[in-house]
Amino acid sequence: MAIDFSQTKNDRQGSELSKWLEEKKLVLTTARKMAERGLVVGTSGNVSLRLLPENGRELLAITPTSRYYDLLEPDDIQIIDFEAEPVEGDLPPSVETMLHIGIYQKRKNVNAVIHTHSVYASALAVAHLEIPPILEDQVVVMGSEIKVAGYAASGSEEQVNNVLEALEDCNAAILANHGAIGVGRDLREAFTVCEMLEKTARIYYLSLAIGKVNLLPDEAVQSCRAFFRQLHSG
Repeated sequence: MAIDFSQTKNDRQGSELSKWLEEKKLVLTTARKMAERGLVVGTSGNVSLRLLPENGRELLAITPTSRYYDLLEPDDIQIIDFEAEPVEGDLPPSVETMLHIGIYQKRKNVNAVIHTHSVYASALAVAHLEIPPILEDQVVVMGSEIKVAGYAASGSEEQVNNVLEALEDCNAAILANHGAIGVGRDLREAFTVCEMLEKTARIYYLSLAIGKVNLLPDEAVQSCRAFFRQLHSG
């Protein structure tokens, strides 16, 4: 079942209740689909969306911490600034809020961040195995090999620094002994990155089990990488 990233008529009619209602609903829809697709279990993982600045104040919408996504309402999605100060909503935002903010500050072309605990990516996270360039769509969608960010406590400055180093200008990274993260220009793209990462991790895992991994030829890597950079320039 495809994710409906559009807004319904009722959604638009309710927009007077909050200037960010549509964005909140989009974050909530994405979070629910993340759980439905098995990319997380229970209350794990988190989703955020960069919002338009207001009076020079940079803002984002983010899922609250320790809440089941199927029980959330749009008003439960928190609006905060880049200092993690509340703007709208009275629930604590995700414990990994500073990771999202750090990515937005470093990557101006990123407008959506999704953190998952998908099974095969998490298996590689436990093994501390990065994924080399093995598939064309891997490089086109995510940018290159998938690196592993060193382990750090959730929400810590060390976690932020480790993930930023692993991401560089790519769109996905594995978090050691933790899970994975995908970013994009919008939530649709970030969600696609997370699904592509899990697919690629599964293929790599199975190839290792078979006992033979053939890397993508260097010229193909460079060609796919150039296409990725062209898509994400500016």
